[in-house]
Amino acid sequence: MTKCEFFTEDERITGFSVSGHSGYAESGSDIVCAAISAVVTMAEATINEVCGAKAKVRVKDEGARITLTLPTSCDEEDAVQAVLAGMMLTLCNLRDDYPDYIEVLEV
Repeated sequence: MTKCEFFTEDERITGFSVSGHSGYAESGSDIVCAAISAVVTMAEATINEVCGAKAKVRVKDEGARITLTLPTSCDEEDAVQAVLAGMMLTLCNLRDDYPDYIEVLEV
């Protein structure tokens, strides 16, 4: 199962961590894992490359984990929050369709 955690402080999403493999199908054929990877990649690229937020990104091959942490403030805060909210909504929709393979939490 893939675990997606969104970190919040007050009303602000401060980052996320996505870890594990969904286990829906074997590697290379897993549509759930591919969808999650696409959502995470798009969000990270938009936050850092398009919005220029300079979020800290850590990738650990062991456990298949990626963690993104926003700086305390950024110039494009509204856009970054919109991207993260859209990411959360998309992952929640995937969870609703594939509840045995993805978990989404706010922490």
